[in-house]
Amino acid sequence: MHPYKNISSRIMNTPIDFNSIRFNHTTEVQLRFNDADALGHINNSVYFSFYDLGKSAYFKAINGRVIHQHEIDIVVVHAEVDFLAPVFLTDEIVVQTAVCAIGQKSFTLVQRIVDVTTGAVKCVCSTVMAGYDATTKRSKEISDVWREAISRFEGHSF
Repeated sequence: MHPYKNISSRIMNTPIDFNSIRFNHTTEVQLRFNDADALGHINNSVYFSFYDLGKSAYFKAINGRVIHQHEIDIVVVHAEVDFLAPVFLTDEIVVQTAVCAIGQKSFTLVQRIVDVTTGAVKCVCSTVMAGYDATTKRSKEISDVWREAISRFEGHSF
């Protein structure tokens, strides 16, 4: 029995059941020597760079192209991570990414780091991404372009 069988998290007081989410996107992660700390495992601060790699690849996949900096109209407003088991330099890991909810002005992106060899979930992350207008420096609604791209990729509407 997997020790993390019932993985769940709470973000913004909303429970997230990671076991019920279908992850349609996977990004391979190349571990580097400098990712490891003195204890021999991957330092917890490095996990956020893994999640950023997953986000970038996910956004490219759902839009069919790289999103250029001047086009970005979403920002991270909240991130929550649960470290479940250590990752070691010899592990082979991937980041899996999905969107589990879309509201008027934000959506929730969920990610997990999985050991390719064992299937063990090593870490989970929930991130709230909000619509943002860089000109007015104010929040804005999530555009129909984002909604449609996410819905199409995830295989259901929100």
